[in-house]
Amino acid sequence: MTNSPVRVGILEDQPLFREMLAGMLADAADIEVVCAVGTVAEANRVIAGHVDVAVLDVDVPDGNGVSLGIRLRRAHPETTILLLSAHNVMSLLVDLPDDVREGWSYLSKTSSTSTRTLIDAILATAAGSTVLDPALLAATEPRTGTAVATLTDRQYQVLRLLAEGLSNPGIGDRLGITEKSVQNHINAIYGALGIEPDPTYNPRVRAALTLLEDTGPIAA
Repeated sequence: MTNSPVRVGILEDQPLFREMLAGMLADAADIEVVCAVGTVAEANRVIAGHVDVAVLDVDVPDGNGVSLGIRLRRAHPETTILLLSAHNVMSLLVDLPDDVREGWSYLSKTSSTSTRTLIDAILATAAGSTVLDPALLAATEPRTGTAVATLTDRQYQVLRLLAEGLSNPGIGDRLGITEKSVQNHINAIYGALGIEPDPTYNPRVRAALTLLEDTGPIAA
């Protein structure tokens, strides 16, 4: 990454929410809003090839953000995607085609669109992390019999924060532990989840997606 601002394009069909998103990002020194449009047709013209992160509404009248994101990732692999939705469809990330599974994040419009959360998610996504909605993650727990269910409580805390897009120093600050301890926990998590070293795949992304696959709503 250079010191240049992260270029962002927004697809959101509701004018008020689109203006709100653009306004939230306008004053961020490390972000440049390149465009904010309301249709997939417009997005194809002005987002493709011109942004580092495409912030895409999942449901718009002339298409959807997932299909657009897949096309953008295939045509412009350097472009990453942050999906937004009013509904909890975070599991869509699990079903993405293998060739474009990296480079995606997800935030809920209703629970996690504070300015800081949005900016942090955009920057982390641009840097190659997969960011999952913190509030939605907080409402889930490991399903019995899954690999994530075998983690210790501390390992699960670390994995959750990793999936929220925090760096190792950020996780350490949140939990009050050293960066070395964080890395030790992450190494143990990779082992428990069967994540082997692979230069073609970001292990943090794989860990975040495994968390998504292996968790479900907290039982009442």
